[in-house]
Amino acid sequence: MSGKKKSNGQSFMNNVTVILISQILVKVFGAVYRIVITNIDGFGDVGLGLYNVGYQIYTLLLAISSVGIPNAISKMTSERIALNDYKGAHRIFVTAIKLFSIVGVIVAAVLFFGADIFAQYVIKMDGSQYVMRALAPSLFFVCVSSVIRGYFTGMQDMRATSNSQVLEQIFKCTLTIVFVYMSVGLAPEMMASWANFATSVATVISLLYLVYFYYRRKSGIKEKIKQSTGETINIPARKLMISILMISVPISLGSIITALNRVIDTATVSRGIQAAFAQVIPAHGSEAAIYSPTIDQLTLEVKRLSGLLSKSDILYNMPLAVNFAFSTVLVPSVAGALAVNNYKEAAAKINYSMLISTLIILPCAIGLIVLAQPIYNIIYFNTSDGASLLQLVSVSLIFAALNQTMTGALQGIGKIYTPAISLLFGCAAKIILNIVLIRIPSVNIYGAAISSIACQVIAFIVCFAVLSKHIKLKMTLGKYVVKPLIAGLVMGAAAIGAYKLVMLAFTEGFVSNLIATIIAIAVAVVVYFFMVFALKILSKQDVKQLPAGGSIYRGLVKLKIYKE
Repeated sequence: MSGKKKSNGQSFMNNVTVILISQILVKVFGAVYRIVITNIDGFGDVGLGLYNVGYQIYTLLLAISSVGIPNAISKMTSERIALNDYKGAHRIFVTAIKLFSIVGVIVAAVLFFGADIFAQYVIKMDGSQYVMRALAPSLFFVCVSSVIRGYFTGMQDMRATSNSQVLEQIFKCTLTIVFVYMSVGLAPEMMASWANFATSVATVISLLYLVYFYYRRKSGIKEKIKQSTGETINIPARKLMISILMISVPISLGSIITALNRVIDTATVSRGIQAAFAQVIPAHGSEAAIYSPTIDQLTLEVKRLSGLLSKSDILYNMPLAVNFAFSTVLVPSVAGALAVNNYKEAAAKINYSMLISTLIILPCAIGLIVLAQPIYNIIYFNTSDGASLLQLVSVSLIFAALNQTMTGALQGIGKIYTPAISLLFGCAAKIILNIVLIRIPSVNIYGAAISSIACQVIAFIVCFAVLSKHIKLKMTLGKYVVKPLIAGLVMGAAAIGAYKLVMLAFTEGFVSNLIATIIAIAVAVVVYFFMVFALKILSKQDVKQLPAGGSIYRGLVKLKIYKE
């Protein structure tokens, strides 16, 4: 029995690792192209602001149409496979392809033909309509791709998701940079639209790969269908479509609320900034403060500050992408375990995921807080303003990551509405705080960061309360909070200490800052690794579940950190 548990744990972590690596690569490539285009002449903070707000409307429609698809299909597929019903699993897949192809066409048309309305009346940022039209075709391709990814995830094959996402991001990174360089000299809104047209091209390439991936495995799938012994689902296609929607829509609700919140966030930011600076726009650089600004000047300031917020989002989202692996793998793993009434295995995977999520995200958040400005000086060398915004939003990063993991767990145990309800409460608080805080000139854009913290904390409280009620969570305060926090704080102190010591030996400049930051990060990694194992946050079994966990454990025994 213990051998089986170990095998299940290792298989679970191997799947997590596949998704984790792909998400790291996706976010690295994503950060690369955003950093490059932000530093291109004529794009800057204004272009990034337009790029981001247009993308938010796209993200909202994407959430409505396809975000819930992978988890919904993987949940339904894993449940049928756990009952040895491969035929039923494949029928779900075929039906979902037909259903979401239609959905994809509809939402793509809504974005393309409704772009002017979204730009002028919803977010009040003229020029963003070009970005939306460039993105519209990708909605269809993402809908179909999501079904294929969900199907293979449900079969515990993460390669379809990981390979296609990495391939898509490689092309997206390359084409975005090429298209923006080709558009130098055009207005920022046109440069931003060309940047996002690259996304549409990349999604086509990703879908073609997924179709190829499916057809390479079609014969093996047919063989498993022939060998199925479980009772298959036998309902009309129309009813099956309704069943798929009944699962995918609630799962999508959390993402829909998040995306809708970002749109409302942008709308309140634009209106709030205009109210805050209606009398005077503060000076930037060598420019004098602008008294009694025009609407055009206020709009430009909104775009600039939105660009600052977007810069922090790029770095903020990278750790979340790493943690995303747990929420993705938890859904089919927990659902499959519960389909055969194995509550103990489901609880063990959730407990372990929460611990590893904490250990991953905490050093990321603390590292971004203590090294925000040095990092900005490296990656945004032409536009390094806004590091203090990153420091503030990084506080919410810890809660956002744990919410992400709990969302996967809650969806796996069938509590598919809870993540959406928790976010709804959090977003309501965020909107209220935005309206109040952003209008204060001394707070302005920082109000959006403060409200983000409140949003994630509220969502965390609700999700944790519901999850702990339905699953036996063995989470002690010392192991899950106190010890990780001590390790993180010691790491943060070591990082900032190392950075300052190195900078004392150099003259201020880009190269010296780069060297000092790299050394500080290296010191932080070593110190955090040592603290985690010195404090014995991970048990022997926890360590062995990690990828290459046996080798890691033997090494720790040799260092006398653990006893054989």
